[in-house]
Amino acid sequence: MNETQAIIERVRRVNETHQRLALAVEPGILQIKPGQSLLARLTATWDPYLREHWHPVGVEKNLLLVERPGSLRYMPGAVVSLIGPIGSPFRFRKTLRSVLLIAYDTDPSPLLMTLPALIANGISVTLVLLGTAAYGTEHLPPEVEVLRGENGTLNWQNRVTTVGWADQVFITVSPDDEADHLLSLWKMFGDLRADIPSNYLFAVHNMVQPCGVGGCGACTLKIHGGTALVCADGPAFDMTKMVLT
Repeated sequence: MNETQAIIERVRRVNETHQRLALAVEPGILQIKPGQSLLARLTATWDPYLREHWHPVGVEKNLLLVERPGSLRYMPGAVVSLIGPIGSPFRFRKTLRSVLLIAYDTDPSPLLMTLPALIANGISVTLVLLGTAAYGTEHLPPEVEVLRGENGTLNWQNRVTTVGWADQVFITVSPDDEADHLLSLWKMFGDLRADIPSNYLFAVHNMVQPCGVGGCGACTLKIHGGTALVCADGPAFDMTKMVLT
């Protein structure tokens, strides 16, 4: 991990709530893997004082694509200070046929960089959007099956079948209600499956990470037998190893 600079080459609105920035970055940053992220700050300002958590969603013609809320203003030519990559890549099974991605009361940006590689390898992908967060999906690859929760519940069309055929599941939830949301989803999967095996159900944490190097301890997470750091050991954690309260 190191500090570097990027230049915003292009800004494009992708739906009613989000925009994508195309960043010219050093070649090493283009090697970032699904699950890893960046800590960013526009060099022209110290507001906010803490760096923002930016989630890459892909690479296009040697430019790194990052998804950001549409309410924020970014201008082409602006210089961005980046620290990263932060975290460890997602750990996919070698014998993978289908993946289920779930975003609960939040946008799915932390999960989207998985899509190009999964699709290129012929892996079936379903994205389920739960809760109240509005997110348009017309810009996503057509190979991705998109399902939405019914009336704000944890139910969606063909839920039993969807959960049953998934070889692995990756979940991201609202940071404001992370503990409650993860516990609710854990109970739901427990009701739908006789057993939740290891290396199957992963929580992808999206909490504030002030330093990104494990020095501040702000992203400490309780796991069975001790603690872990989201910035160093995450962001994806096997939920069978987490302490859910």
